[in-house]
Amino acid sequence: MKKVLLIEDDIHIKELLEIHLKDLECQLMSFTNGQAGYNAATTEYFDLIILDITLPGKDGLEICRDLRANKIKIPILMLTARSEEVDKIMGLETGADDYLTKPFSVREFIARVKAIFRRVDMFKQEDISEQMIRQGNLQIDKSKRKVLLEEKRIDLTPKEFDLLFLLASHPGKSYSRDQLLSLVWGYEFEGYEHTVNSHINRLRAKVEKDLSNPTYILTSWGVGYRFNDEIPA
Repeated sequence: MKKVLLIEDDIHIKELLEIHLKDLECQLMSFTNGQAGYNAATTEYFDLIILDITLPGKDGLEICRDLRANKIKIPILMLTARSEEVDKIMGLETGADDYLTKPFSVREFIARVKAIFRRVDMFKQEDISEQMIRQGNLQIDKSKRKVLLEEKRIDLTPKEFDLLFLLASHPGKSYSRDQLLSLVWGYEFEGYEHTVNSHINRLRAKVEKDLSNPTYILTSWGVGYRFNDEIPA
């Protein structure tokens, strides 16, 4: 049974989502106040957080940003009545795993929730022996979602980790920004290639000694990005 935290101040939407989450046999905790929901997220374990942006007490973007800053890596599905591009970008770049703009259909909501659960379950079922990557002085442990650089731990956001693991799992393979959006975020975010760029820039700032001459994450000009397949042992 999946445990879900719902933080939504619109009572009608909250009650509707509660009904359908319970139909999915989820154990549910819900709040209408952002600060109260944040407190729950920092003190209890959840498989998924469903988070509205506009909330009393503490807004959703602040909640998402603070959770990631405190290394809480629970998947987050963000909900909002806003449709402006900047709000969607901010939601994704503060660490949300997925994004739905109101009004949305119940079927789409359920599909997104199930997709997140599938990704979580697939991760848990993977063979641990295939989850450790060592490239040069970089070690990536997917089972623990841990990255070491020269034996020192590097703190990454969930999306930064997923991007790094995907690239490092296929050294030398070039991925376009559209491909990375689809593979890492789970579905198409057409037109949001700059989100990939900003994540890559933050990743490089954390794992590269010389940003002007990166060792691990290389640019494939005219295509996108690739992980270096010629790193000395």
